[in-house]
Formats: sequence, structure tokens, C-alpha cells
Amino acid sequence: MVHGIRLHAVGGPDRLTWEQIEVGAPGPGEVRIRQRAAGLNYIDVYHRTGLYPLANLPAVIGMEGAGDVVAVGEGVTSFTVGDRVAYGTELGGYAEERLIKADRLVKLPDGISYETAAAAMLAGMTARYLLRETYKVGPGTVLLFHAAAGGVGLIACQWAKALGATLIGTVSTDEKAEIARAHGAHHVIVTSREDFVQRVREITDGEGCHVVYDGIGKDTFPRSLDCLRRKGLWVSFGNASGPVPPFELTQLKGSLFAARPSLMAYTATHAELDENAQDLFQMVLSGAIKISVNQTFALKDTAEAHRALEARKTTGSTVLTI
Repeated sequence: MVHGIRLHAVGGPDRLTWEQIEVGAPGPGEVRIRQRAAGLNYIDVYHRTGLYPLANLPAVIGMEGAGDVVAVGEGVTSFTVGDRVAYGTELGGYAEERLIKADRLVKLPDGISYETAAAAMLAGMTARYLLRETYKVGPGTVLLFHAAAGGVGLIACQWAKALGATLIGTVSTDEKAEIARAHGAHHVIVTSREDFVQRVREITDGEGCHVVYDGIGKDTFPRSLDCLRRKGLWVSFGNASGPVPPFELTQLKGSLFAARPSLMAYTATHAELDENAQDLFQMVLSGAIKISVNQTFALKDTAEAHRALEARKTTGSTVLTI
């Protein structure tokens, strides 16, 4: 008997129900995995609320997990029964077992636990494409990263430090500020009592940042644009406070650039997915990046985990144990 969290209708956390689900044999190109841990991410909230509409309901949501291969379908040669695997881009993670396309999986190195992988795949690969592809961060780069004490933020703090960049982070509390600093943020702005635009200007001697990474959305736009230097890049990659409203291109004064990237676009092929994941694994195994699993919930308590995430009571990553 296999159980999972199913969403029957969009809405609040109470819409997430723990129930028995059916998981069949893997079809051609598919793998069946027994999950050991699943990740919790803001995209799950977007799916639950309908901000990112799902193709069908009811549905098992959740984009990230790790476990063991228990069966392979016809034509699958890259994985065998017993392989440790992880993923971060495929809907269906809130379940004890699931089917997944083989080309959406990567092999999990022995030195990385299931819990670490479930916490790191989506957030870590997001941080990787943001810092290494959307904008090539390096020595001399000055960047602003909103929600620096979140799952993506804490990984970005460490990765930016390893790249020699100067990261300015925003957080909502002094407690989160200490966490961000401990993970490599050079400057931290507590937005509950500081004006982040003014502080960025002070920190950068009026120059502004080369790039702003904004996963907050409505509450930080358009003021994030005021933190950029001439020809700077504003990267909108999330909507934690709600979607960014429509805006006129004339708001991009100073020859600014704007981007709306997604992890799925940067990992569309298996080669891209594997390159991203292997880069992340190397950083974790080297010790340059430590994955902070600061909250754990049993899978059946996923609704409670969603409430904590939306109330901004979490820091770092949250894992659902199975």
C-alpha cells in the first residue's frame, strides 16, 4: 500500500490530503522509485494555490526528491534496480513511491544523503543556473539576493562567496540575518527596519549592483530596479509575495536588463540537467556548500509544512521525511 499527498482542488494548505495512491509499473523510458525524502519549495505553494495552474486535478504535487530505483521500464539503460537517484524538476514528489521519466533523474553520489539531495536539488540547481548562467558571477561582481536566508538564498550565499563575489542579502529578521552572514553574505539588510534601496546605495557607495536576484516578487518590485547600476540585470525568479505586476519597459531606466528564467528551461535536456546537478554535487562534496536542512516534517504533515513556509517561519531548506 502506497500513500501520498494529493491535491483535489486549489486553495489553502487544508487542500493537501494524505491518502492511498496507485503507482503502476514503469512504462517505456520510465523508472519507479521508492522515495526516502522529498523537498519543500515555494513552487509547491504556487501549484497548490493555482498561481501555476496544473494540467489535471487531482494531482500529487512536489517537484523534488531522492530515493532508490525499484523498477525500470523498457528502454531504460542508464539506471538499474538499487541505484540511488535524485531529481528536482518533475511533479509528483509528495509520495512514498512514484514513476518518473529516466531522463529527469540523476545518480546520487554515495557521499550525499537522501535528505541532503531532497533539500538541495531544486534550490541548489536554481542557485547554480542563476549564478553561473543567467549572470556569470565572478570576482568583482556585486549582487543583491532577496530572501538570503531561504533555501535558494543560503546556497547562493555560499556559492557567491566561493566565486569571489560580494553578496548583499535581504532578510526579514535579525535571526535570519545572522544565518545569512554565517553562510557567506557580506552585507545583510533587515527589511523590517531598514530600507533596502537606501542601504544598497550606502554599501555600494552609490554605484548599485551588477545584478539583483528577486524571488520575492510583488513586494520588492519595482524598488529592486533602483538597486541596479547602469546596464545592470534584474532577475525575477519567484513570487513569494505574489506575482510582479505588468510594467512599462520605460521603467528599465539606465539601460537595465530584465530576465524571467526558470530551472526547467535551464535543465530541458538530460545533458543540461546532469551538468547542473554534477556541478552542485561537486560543490557540496568539496565542502564549499553546506546544505542547511533546518526543518523536517513527516510526509503526512505536508500541510503543516506549507503553513510554516508561507508564514516565513522557515530558514534554509525543509525536508519531508518518508
